[in-house]
Order: sequence, then structure tokens, then C-alpha cells
Amino acid sequence: MSTVKTKVIRIGNSRGIRIPKVILEQCHINDEVELETKEDCLVIKSSHTAREGWDSAFQKMHENQEDILIIDDKSTNKFDADEWEW
Repeated sequence: MSTVKTKVIRIGNSRGIRIPKVILEQCHINDEVELETKEDCLVIKSSHTAREGWDSAFQKMHENQEDILIIDDKSTNKFDADEWEW
């Protein structure tokens, strides 16, 4: 966690802050954010979810027949063969 001081600036009738590029990149913030208040704090976070767009990417992979398994899930080791009970 890092702490940075910045000035609150006038933007028309509102106020704004400048967020350093390194913090925007670290928090994966692009064009849109979510603002949340917690007691006397303002929380600014990316509005994008971590796996946003994965569903459509997986669907496209399936349509292009690119969804083959890379790892053989049938491989077993000595523990799997001798000791594990299913």
C-alpha cells in the first residue's frame, strides 16, 4: 500500500484529483471507476472485474475449435494409482 498526497482542484462546479499514472496502472484503472464512501473515507476502485470478457473469449475459442486441453488430465502418479480412494 502506498500513500500519495495530491491537491483537490476545481473542475467547473465540482472538484477533482489527479491520480498518478503508476497508481492507475497498479490498480488497473482505465476510463471508469467506482466511488464508495466508508465512514470518512473515499474509496476509488476500477469498475472492471478481474475476469471481464472471459465468457465471450471462451465462446470464440470454442467456435474456432481452439478449446483443446493442453494438459493431459488422465495422467496419474503413484499416489493417485495406489493410495487415493475415489
